[in-house]
Amino acid sequence: MRHVLRAGVLAVGLLISACAPAPASGKLEEVSVISAGATHRFRVEIADDDVEREKGLMNRAELKADHGMLFLFPSAAERTFWMHNTLIPLDIIYITPQGEVLSIQKNAVRMNDTPLPSYGAANVVLEIQGGLSDKLGIKPGDRIEHPVFETTQ
Repeated sequence: MRHVLRAGVLAVGLLISACAPAPASGKLEEVSVISAGATHRFRVEIADDDVEREKGLMNRAELKADHGMLFLFPSAAERTFWMHNTLIPLDIIYITPQGEVLSIQKNAVRMNDTPLPSYGAANVVLEIQGGLSDKLGIKPGDRIEHPVFETTQ
């Protein structure tokens, strides 16, 4: 009976943890967006492998205005993101290998599987709170500062 009870408690615990918002994955790094003479700083989680990039910000109940996620890809290519299992609206900022904002998918609709393309070659993608790029005036052509761009500038 004890073993059955323990197994049941373990199963419920695993189920609850699977449904809970994902915790921050490790250390946060700083990313700066230089836009119209202003610098906007974000604390970001890094998604630099297939598993982290696929999971992204799925199942998160909230995202602070000064936080986000930076997706790093090994090469520049046309990118397409979607909002599958994403509970919060996001701005998806596609970035060139030179650290320039290529395009922005603004206020991406939560829980939507519609493909959201980059419209050009990007190797880095920054996701921030939905509507924030308009509020801060972030636009294509703005500069992004992060160590990933130091070797390409």
